[in-house]
Amino acid sequence: MAHSNDPVLLVEDDIAIATVIIAALEDEGFAIAHCTSIAARDTQLASRRFSVMLTDVILEDGDGLASLSAVRDRAPDMPVIVLSAQNTLDTAVRASESEAFEYFPKPFDLDELVHAVRQAAGARSPAAEEAGTAIPGEGERMPLVGRSPAMQGVYRMITRVLRNDLTVLVTGESGTGKELVAEAIHELGNRRTGPFVAVNTAAIPADLVESELFGHEKGAFTGAIAQAIGKFEQANGGTLFLDEIGDMPAEAQTRLLRALQSGRIRRVGGRQEIAVNVRIIAATNRDLTPMIAAGTFREDLFYRLNVVPIVLPPLRERREDIPALAQHFLVLAAEDGLPRRVLSPEAMERLETRNWRGNVRELRNVVYRLALMAREERIDGESVTDIIGPELTAPTTSQGNGQDGFGAALAGWLAAENPPPGALYHRALAAFELPLIEYALGRTGGNQLRAAQLLGINRNTLRKRIGELGLDPDRFSSS
Repeated sequence: MAHSNDPVLLVEDDIAIATVIIAALEDEGFAIAHCTSIAARDTQLASRRFSVMLTDVILEDGDGLASLSAVRDRAPDMPVIVLSAQNTLDTAVRASESEAFEYFPKPFDLDELVHAVRQAAGARSPAAEEAGTAIPGEGERMPLVGRSPAMQGVYRMITRVLRNDLTVLVTGESGTGKELVAEAIHELGNRRTGPFVAVNTAAIPADLVESELFGHEKGAFTGAIAQAIGKFEQANGGTLFLDEIGDMPAEAQTRLLRALQSGRIRRVGGRQEIAVNVRIIAATNRDLTPMIAAGTFREDLFYRLNVVPIVLPPLRERREDIPALAQHFLVLAAEDGLPRRVLSPEAMERLETRNWRGNVRELRNVVYRLALMAREERIDGESVTDIIGPELTAPTTSQGNGQDGFGAALAGWLAAENPPPGALYHRALAAFELPLIEYALGRTGGNQLRAAQLLGINRNTLRKRIGELGLDPDRFSSS
């Protein structure tokens, strides 16, 4: 096993990035050996031992991930931290499959990287502990698409739960892809050979939820003419995905909590307890916190489910992913028998500027509609407007919910401020951003990482804006 006083090996061909990493690690007392290629890496490993290796994926002479088997042969216990600008789920999963200690998409938080190196320097590599674990093939990867910072965070969280059975709670608006995340965790994780059973608790009548989940015995209630096996038993050895968990009735919540605590269930009308081995992934588009306060969702169940939270961002907060998603759906539409189409730059721009209240699901449906109805192979901007119509906007009033009230307040401010032509967007954004960041810092006691998570943005982005706005995070500290 490598010792923490051994140097760190950095394999990075971007000199600017390497310089920043070296300076940060040397400030922490680490000795650093730096090289820029796979060949130089192998020479270094043949001549000395290292406590940790940090490697980029795309190097000047090959793929740093694909060649990690040679690293494992020379230093099987050395933790490896992967850095990559190829910010896709595929890259994150490849890093996980290589038993990397940690994966950091670029740009990364330097403080988090230093912390990971400190941890890795005193840890045994997962490679030795997870040796022999089968990995899925390329064809099994799930179609989660996007390279935005928000999606990079989702990919990292997915890879962290692939080798364990921790319960996951996926939250996000309708249409953001919560079931895709659940399927990805199952298909790429250590339960992939077992069943994946999904149940939408909002689609089941309240009086049948318990029977659906736990099964029932013959005669348990009117209409129970035969024994029925519930979703828990159907998912035994695999994964049970509980969608829209926030809509589960109170009594079913109690029985679900008991099942999670004991690992045993009892069919409705039955006396015998049945042991089940199921991984739970739950999802909801609702904010459970006010439901807990109102007593409509059990707090103890929330903590049982929220072991690993994964928050999916709405599409409007990752517009940079829209082109890749649209192209992806065009390919799927063609595979489903629709005409092959190409989106012009003008058409893509119109897709990027829509609000997408239905998120990725709505975008998929729109792309399929475009593929079906467009008259030409190349879809232009006019065709997008003709086929799917102009962007619909909700009327803004001072009455109703908080969103409407905010819209009215903003409209009133804009009317009073009267920004000059061309400055409307930036003036409104600036007026809104400062109080929003102050609110997030206040809610989190000045903790920038938690504030960034609350806002749904990258920590580096928040830190940059705090500096540019002249905010002092310490004044929000609760200590």
